Amino acid sequence: MKRIVIKVGTNVLTRHDGMLDKLIFRQVVVQLVKLIQEGWHPVLVSSGAVGAGRSIIGDSGITSEAIRRQVLSAVGQTSLMKRYFELFIEYDIVCAQVLTTKEDFAEGEHYENMMNCFEGLIGQGIVPIVNENDVVSLTELMFTDNDELAGLTASMIGAEKLIILSNVDGVYDDAGHVIGLVPFGDDAHKKHISVEKSGMGRGGMHSKVEIATRAAAGGIETFIANGKQDNVILDVLNGKAMGTRFATKEASK
Repeated sequence: MKRIVIKVGTNVLTRHDGMLDKLIFRQVVVQLVKLIQEGWHPVLVSSGAVGAGRSIIGDSGITSEAIRRQVLSAVGQTSLMKRYFELFIEYDIVCAQVLTTKEDFAEGEHYENMMNCFEGLIGQGIVPIVNENDVVSLTELMFTDNDELAGLTASMIGAEKLIILSNVDGVYDDAGHVIGLVPFGDDAHKKHISVEKSGMGRGGMHSKVEIATRAAAGGIETFIANGKQDNVILDVLNGKAMGTRFATKEASK
């Protein structure tokens, strides 16, 4: 089974005004459908619940940032999944929501239960759509961001590839050029990375690079690319010069 994890971030799924970009949702789903037709078993790690909630009820008058995030996520999860379900079902493909906390990826019963869930869904040809359970995940229970969640998911299901979609073209060097390839064990690119957070998301390029490096070290070929570009997922898999590729040890030999 060819398994791949696609992570799509908040900054990809939203417009400049903070509302969800319906066109991007369709583009992502159409590409995943094509992957399925080509024999891949995709798992989608999707941000956007908080943004979806905000588009429905606004920022609300809740002063606590944690509670506001819980409320927006609780409202937004239903809207987010409704959008994905309606798009996938057009192609007679079923998707399923998988909400996780960091505890689910710790060794033990939680890990086994989560792994069994993925295996059951993938075995039935159902597309898992994974997101952090923001309603109950607070402080120490939270993932750093959905980049971390995507990396852990890719490792858990034994994915061959991980594609992290951002709103930039990849990792840039000091001259403003995209670094096309990061060979295994090469840390030279890290001096170019900013630690600043990006837009509306919790993560940033520093987080993406750390996760990509870790995944590649675990044998998962990883890419950071611009999710706003048409057909970016398919282009990456077809070997086009898109984004930044983090090579595995095996591929670097």
